[in-house]
Amino acid sequence: MPDNLFYLSASDAIAKFKSRELSPVELMQAVIKRAEDVEPRINAFCFEFFDQALEAAKKSEQRYMRGGRVRSLEGLPAAIKDESEIKGQPLTNGSLIWKDEIAQSTSFCNERLIRAGAIVHARTTTPEFSCASLTHSKLWGVTRNPWNLYYTPGGSSGGSAAALAAGTATLASGSDIGGSIRIPSSACGLVGFKPPYGRNPEGYPFNLDFYNHAGPLARTVADCALMQNVMAGAHPQDIASLRPKKSIPANLDNIREWKIAYSLDLGYFEVESDVRENTLQAIQALSDQGAVCEEVDLSWTIECQHAAWNYLGHIFGVWIGQMLEDHANEMTSYARKFAGEAQKVSAGDYLKSLETAGRMYEEFGPLLEKYNVFICPTLAKASVKADLDPAREKVTINGKEVEAVLGWCMTYPFNTLSRCPVMSMPSGFAESGVPTGVQIVGKTYDDVSVFRAAAALEKACLLRGKRPQFMESGV
Repeated sequence: MPDNLFYLSASDAIAKFKSRELSPVELMQAVIKRAEDVEPRINAFCFEFFDQALEAAKKSEQRYMRGGRVRSLEGLPAAIKDESEIKGQPLTNGSLIWKDEIAQSTSFCNERLIRAGAIVHARTTTPEFSCASLTHSKLWGVTRNPWNLYYTPGGSSGGSAAALAAGTATLASGSDIGGSIRIPSSACGLVGFKPPYGRNPEGYPFNLDFYNHAGPLARTVADCALMQNVMAGAHPQDIASLRPKKSIPANLDNIREWKIAYSLDLGYFEVESDVRENTLQAIQALSDQGAVCEEVDLSWTIECQHAAWNYLGHIFGVWIGQMLEDHANEMTSYARKFAGEAQKVSAGDYLKSLETAGRMYEEFGPLLEKYNVFICPTLAKASVKADLDPAREKVTINGKEVEAVLGWCMTYPFNTLSRCPVMSMPSGFAESGVPTGVQIVGKTYDDVSVFRAAAALEKACLLRGKRPQFMESGV
């Protein structure tokens, strides 16, 4: 077996399990050994279940040895974000307040992943209550980007992304309320899918928050589809979950003669030059496969950001704010700031956020009718330093200060337009050695077109087969 067995794709691993070229035990051992080697440097795991995972891998091995049908994720090492419940496991949400919490139930998506045969060998770090675009907390410390340890892997699903990039998991879960799947996918050179609202079931109250989406992170488009097909589908306890179930086909047709719209700045973002160049490189790669790509202008403004914050404050921020009075001293500065600012959001502000969403789609919806998909950068800045405190420190792009949590993330407009499926795909590298990404946005509920465009872009190999070298410079 190759030395870098831990980077084997989930799809290839399943094929090798079935042909008996590889055992789930061998893959799990390789992933665990890799984690033991690199975890001290990246800090992607908050809990490890290696002994239990090896026992589960032995049972998966026996199922393959018996022949016949096996479950779709049978024997794959899966790292699950420490935000969603698995009954009997710790659930800290990256907070000192919840440091002793044990989950009393299993989330709908986690239940589906486990029933499909995925083996949970670790839980991954998040910022406190997943309310930041980077990943550090008082409880778990700083999680770092395997491509360059000076930088963050993004957030809030930063531990999941760092684990995949480093080879310490084969699949990983995430959630996305302002970009929390796509931000770390971009910063770590991964594939990350924000499904449209209702596609993947959630528990209350956040199943009724249309910005919020559970979804997959992976190293390949096929792996992302494999995981998404397990997570998707209506659930009897989630009134917002969609019927019928939509599955991504195994064979994704080419995009010849497609029309693709793109924007480099969504009309108002300040964007770094290497992000722009790499986005154009991705556009060229799609043109080379027969697509007609056209730059379009949007009239969106910074009001989109204000609307997103007002919406997030009204539901998500109020939820965190319930803990502010009794636990302020235990909370991170960024969680305190978010909860405090949320208390200023009025019902009128919330209504205005919905009006802004309507105006955004009033322009964007008709635009999409003329094109198969829309593309823009995922992040305006490839990454920020790993230990940045967004409550106290500044972020600049091209010498101009931007809002420190979302001002460098071009993701949240598509939480506002939450019925649009969105995939983040690698587009190249920044000067720092950190990957950059592009978002592929589809028409409402047209998941398959997003996966088709992603598969086409994947053929261009924009990361050129590179793997993280764990640089320690602050270039």
